[in-house]
Amino acid sequence: MTRDGRGARRVRPWPEPGGLPRVWAGAPYADETRAVLLAHKERGALRLAGPLGAVLAGAVRGLRTGDGPLLLVPVPSARRAVAGRGHDPVRRIALAAAGELRRAGRGARVLAVLRQRRAVADQAGLSARQRLANVAGALEVRAAAGRLLTAQPAVLVDDLVTTGATLAEAARAVTAAGGRVAGAAVVAAPSSAFETDHARIAPLPRRR
Repeated sequence: MTRDGRGARRVRPWPEPGGLPRVWAGAPYADETRAVLLAHKERGALRLAGPLGAVLAGAVRGLRTGDGPLLLVPVPSARRAVAGRGHDPVRRIALAAAGELRRAGRGARVLAVLRQRRAVADQAGLSARQRLANVAGALEVRAAAGRLLTAQPAVLVDDLVTTGATLAEAARAVTAAGGRVAGAAVVAAPSSAFETDHARIAPLPRRR
């Protein structure tokens, strides 16, 4: 896991859900990166938010959204999950990333305006299609917060992307509230989702 963001690349889940913005990830979800993310998220190793934020900042830079200020909009965690962990890991990492970007001369601030409007099932073990159905219409922008999204382009941020269903739903909610989504940035993604120097080729349909 490189803290300077040099490993950041574009990722594309397959199949790619409709409405998914451009997504950049800072590192493959494996080995050290996986261990650090889990330690921060599940075991309360809060000091790891700094290096994770640096990796996320590298992914934000990869989007190349210009030189103007950005709004980092974290994907919300369920209230029960936040209460159980004692902190909101994505928001904490987003705050660290915003600080990293500001130190590098890029205006950025965190705008935690998304919330769950209904409960969703645990995504673990669900197929890509089931995840889309699970989160469809599940997010919304907090009342009276929509006007805050009109000032600068929004970058959706999360710790991990797998199928892209949650990020696509977050983009829908922000757009519906009048915001402009410039892309999405995550700390990590599966190695198979990273673009290579060659164009990714969709798998051929099976013969029947």
